[in-house]
Amino acid sequence: MIDAFGAAWADHVLDRAIDLITEDCLFDTTEPAPDGTRYVGKPAIRQAWQPIFDDRDSHFDAEETFAAGDRVVQRWRYTWADGHVRGVDVFRVRDDKVAEKLSYVKG
Repeated sequence: MIDAFGAAWADHVLDRAIDLITEDCLFDTTEPAPDGTRYVGKPAIRQAWQPIFDDRDSHFDAEETFAAGDRVVQRWRYTWADGHVRGVDVFRVRDDKVAEKLSYVKG
């Protein structure tokens, strides 16, 4: 399921990514520091993700993914036209969908 979720991001298909999250999904962003912003539910998360999916020059590359119970941890590199950042997502999966996506970045 996380591979399919990553593929939706790689293909910039927001509707497919939204289909893979629960109705009450929690997305915790990396900005603003130090605590980020929380979005809950499909409409709020769609609005938060739209600019990322619209940026065709950007992409996530998974570096390592592992699971323990209902948790999945993924290290990644996010690249855009003139830079990149590395980070980690901590997912909680419920009923084969993403129920939480907590994002963290280096520096």
